[in-house]
Amino acid sequence: MKNIENKVVIITGASSGIGEETARLLALNGAKVVLSARREDRLRDLVRQIGEDRAAYCVSDVSEPDDMKKLVRTAKERFGRVDVLFANAGIMPAGNMSELKTDDWKRMIDINICGVLNSMAAVLPEFIAQKQGHIIVTSSCAGLRSVPGNAVYCGTKHFVKAMLDSFRMEAIGEGSNIRTTTIYPGAVKTELLNTVAPSPAKTAVEEFSEKNAILPEDIAGAVLYAVSQNDNVDVSEVVVKSIREA
Repeated sequence: MKNIENKVVIITGASSGIGEETARLLALNGAKVVLSARREDRLRDLVRQIGEDRAAYCVSDVSEPDDMKKLVRTAKERFGRVDVLFANAGIMPAGNMSELKTDDWKRMIDINICGVLNSMAAVLPEFIAQKQGHIIVTSSCAGLRSVPGNAVYCGTKHFVKAMLDSFRMEAIGEGSNIRTTTIYPGAVKTELLNTVAPSPAKTAVEEFSEKNAILPEDIAGAVLYAVSQNDNVDVSEVVVKSIREA
């Protein structure tokens, strides 16, 4: 596919689900992928399947700024540059605010918000220096509306929308040629629900997802579409969900 060949793409949350399938699809279309997650065994297996000529990994935690800097260094050491960041890592512990699950709130902020900011802070010096780059972030349809039982998660995903909208305007004003894409998945069959403690809310989401969720490769296709556009084209936002999901 055009404008993909040999692009170097960093992917966080790459050990399963959307991140894993995106790595496979982009590499299949000629990209070189640098994978980030905490589970080394899964990263190692995925690199082996894709091929070391097209993939590398760095065991890293998005909530740690130094880990994200190490990730960028790995990409440059292996493939010489970074062209795209896909900030995809995220968690979704559910629960009403009245349950006061403050540890879960903090974890969501650390990963869903600070994780995106840390990965952006690590790549932005590279993108600014080379006068081009592409930042893609996984938000959620929960970043476009409000959902009971998921108030903090919705807040983190609304943050992604607002932050990337503002950054897009800044990039235009500064003439940095940095493209941005916010992806809003609906229900997707991934391990995300594994981060949710048993509750009536989790049961309801699981039942809905069982009937209506799309597959991780459907989101990977949206990432491929955004990355493959001509360098002067910005696919700013993409909503991807089941035809049975309102």
